[in-house]
Amino acid sequence: MGQDIRGLTVTAASDAAVAAFDHAIEGYLRYRADIPARMAAVFAADPYFAMGHCLKGYFAMLAFKDTALPMAQEALRAAWRFVPGATPREHAHVAALESWANGEPDRAVEVWNQILADHPHDVLAFRLAHFVNFWLGRPEAMLASVLAVEKHWSEAMPGYNAILGCRCFAHEESGYYTEAEHAGREAIRRDPGDLWSAHGVAHVMEMTGRRGEGIAWVDALAPHWEGGNNLQHHLWWHQAMYFVERGDLDRVLTLYDTRFRDLNAPLTQGTPDLYIDVQNAASMLFRLGRHGVDVGDRWVELADKAETRIGDCLSGFTLPHWMMALAATGRAEAGRRMLSAMRDFAQGPGINASLVGDIAVPVSEAVLANGLGDHARAVALMRPVLGEMYQLGGSHAQQDVLEQVFLDSALKAGLEADARLMLERVAGCHPLPPTRRRGYAMAAGLLD
Repeated sequence: MGQDIRGLTVTAASDAAVAAFDHAIEGYLRYRADIPARMAAVFAADPYFAMGHCLKGYFAMLAFKDTALPMAQEALRAAWRFVPGATPREHAHVAALESWANGEPDRAVEVWNQILADHPHDVLAFRLAHFVNFWLGRPEAMLASVLAVEKHWSEAMPGYNAILGCRCFAHEESGYYTEAEHAGREAIRRDPGDLWSAHGVAHVMEMTGRRGEGIAWVDALAPHWEGGNNLQHHLWWHQAMYFVERGDLDRVLTLYDTRFRDLNAPLTQGTPDLYIDVQNAASMLFRLGRHGVDVGDRWVELADKAETRIGDCLSGFTLPHWMMALAATGRAEAGRRMLSAMRDFAQGPGINASLVGDIAVPVSEAVLANGLGDHARAVALMRPVLGEMYQLGGSHAQQDVLEQVFLDSALKAGLEADARLMLERVAGCHPLPPTRRRGYAMAAGLLD
């Protein structure tokens, strides 16, 4: 046994294995693109390292992709095989992986929270709980976790920036923008390449309407992102969102092609259908379409990939985005097959199945109806779940595109009461009035 960089007992064959494990976790916390190489070093140092296999399984689950499940399950079997003799904390991590792989991420969060109650310096459990709570639409749980853990940390402890970055984003998603920005800026002062903290502050600027500052924020930090993973695409998407609000839609298309959906970029080619990249691309094309922009054939490659992902329901929030691509390219039959596969998935156990069946299915069906011109039906499908969509995860900025689907459908169907309903909803939960948001200003003017 040895100790990791934060003093936690780790059951590994050597100090070299523990150091390699620390290096892999550091890569995860900092969104590095070289995770495969870091994991190879872990297994080169100790092929029988239970937490190494557990971490491999976690990384497979983080892909939110059905074809990665066998890798996660293989890693889980290896972790159980090698975990006897390990610490209770390590056993708990393997149990959390098992719950997650079985479609019960909520149960995994419970296990990580139990770990943190006894081991508040377990930054892996902390960061995974933060991530999964986000994709379950639970900002209050993200914030509670930060507040419970941060008092046990100091600035000198390795990984402290991860606490600051999560503090930033949890406060932002909870509507505490001043606290969020303070934590995020402090993290960037300590590490200008901290992608998660840069992302949290970008959200603050989006929600508070500081578009010029947001554009400058991304431009200033981008030189520090060398070696980062696809999260940097999402930051460029945020910059494009600022330009949408400014009405510079040509600049948005340029950012689409060169920054967050550059099909020739190594990161894109390495994971061409990564869930966050697909969300970025589809949501932006939908917004541009609402503003009358001809996006050319940009939908086609997304629709082609969507057809290959029919039946893959591990990311409930991504499903309506895949459907946007199918609808935009007129692939109604493929859209119906996707809905059928989602309904089949919803018959299974676990919270993922419930969320897909109860929320993702009607929302995705509404997206298809919107794309095919059946706007009244889209409104009827979405109306009952408007208050539940947050459970699919995604930030307020990301959920906005689903709200715009509803508003667009209501306006085109001539359903004034439903259009007003959405304007009132977004006005009630967003600090900026609809008149200061391009996707809603036109509707607000029409309904005045």
